[in-house]
Amino acid sequence: MQTDLSVWGMYQHADIVVKIVMIGLILASVITWAIFFSKSVELISQKRRLKREQQQLAEARSLDQANDMTSAFHAKSLTSMLVNEAQNELELSAGSEDNEGIKERTGFRLERRVAAVGRHMGRGNGYLATIGAISPFVGLFGTVWGIMNSFIGIAQTQTTNLAVVAPGIAEALLATAIGLIAAIPAVVIYNVFARMIGSFKATLGDVAAQVLLLQSRDLDLSASNVKPVHSASKLRLG
Repeated sequence: MQTDLSVWGMYQHADIVVKIVMIGLILASVITWAIFFSKSVELISQKRRLKREQQQLAEARSLDQANDMTSAFHAKSLTSMLVNEAQNELELSAGSEDNEGIKERTGFRLERRVAAVGRHMGRGNGYLATIGAISPFVGLFGTVWGIMNSFIGIAQTQTTNLAVVAPGIAEALLATAIGLIAAIPAVVIYNVFARMIGSFKATLGDVAAQVLLLQSRDLDLSASNVKPVHSASKLRLG
């Protein structure tokens, strides 16, 4: 009869299938926390950098001025990437008099970039969603398997003594507990990241709108043969 009812003791006396289930769930929990720490650092640092760049970009009065500003930004600056997209479209459309077409194509390019960044920032969330969804059921499978073995043991020993039956049932229920321990943080972290990524994409969309606004103004002023204003007053959106 099993006397050690600690978590480690129950694991050691568990059936091999239940042990495999427990190990799998523990690995899933480790993956969850690894994603949490790595993505938290990435999202927080990217959001802070993007906010600083957005504030600096608000000082620009033309796309060329914005391009000069972004040269001092981080090597992986998303703002620089968006400004470069707008500049590239202007270069590819050199000689075209269809300003509306240029604006539309630039808008498509910026939207595509924002969507690509959103997909990149969302990598790893699929693992969290999967772990959160299936871990309780995997744990339940381990519990059902363990209880089946307990009933088989009851039939073989021909006793219903609770002291004999309880340890096996406790081992089985431990699998469900580990499943919940793996699933609950995964679901919570998934939702937190979903909100953070949504907020990040909204900020990046604002930056893209600022870039498109600068390009649109430059094109309209160029069509009117008016030089862009170079004051440092901030742009006001909306």
